[in-house]
Amino acid sequence: MSAERRRVLRGRYLKLGTGELAAAASFAVVAVALVMPRLAGPDDSMALWSALVPLLAVLAQAGVYWLAARSWVERAPMPAAFAAVYRVFRIADPVLLGVGLAGILAWWPEGIGTALLVVAVWVFGVVEYLNYFVVRLAYPLTRWFTTVGQWRTPRLVQDLRTSAPASGARSHSDPN
Repeated sequence: MSAERRRVLRGRYLKLGTGELAAAASFAVVAVALVMPRLAGPDDSMALWSALVPLLAVLAQAGVYWLAARSWVERAPMPAAFAAVYRVFRIADPVLLGVGLAGILAWWPEGIGTALLVVAVWVFGVVEYLNYFVVRLAYPLTRWFTTVGQWRTPRLVQDLRTSAPASGARSHSDPN
């Protein structure tokens, strides 16, 4: 791999990582500073937090992944310990999304506008999870409709598949 390609990918990963972390921070600030004070009551706030926490978790994980991936991109596989953490996230995030949905249903918002906002935030969390752990959904708008149907494997999943095996563990290609 050329040094120039690695430099370009590291720059792209920096933008992706900081973008995801900035998105998480923005959602949190907007929710706390602008939305929460306008909600009808504590149930509405709990419903919003139930939707927001899983989204923030996925966005933060994504941001950290992209920033960390800068160290191994085109040079080495994802480190085994890092891969182990993200394999846990791959299982824990759907549980967190499920708990969030249960919270939304338990504290269903009073107003239709708040209900739509809460559901939209939760759905965005689901879409982000799918984009990172199931199938790539993020493409430039000009190519989105022609590319999304190709069901490409997300970069994070590719890195998990090729990650260095943990010490003492056998790789998937080990026949023994």
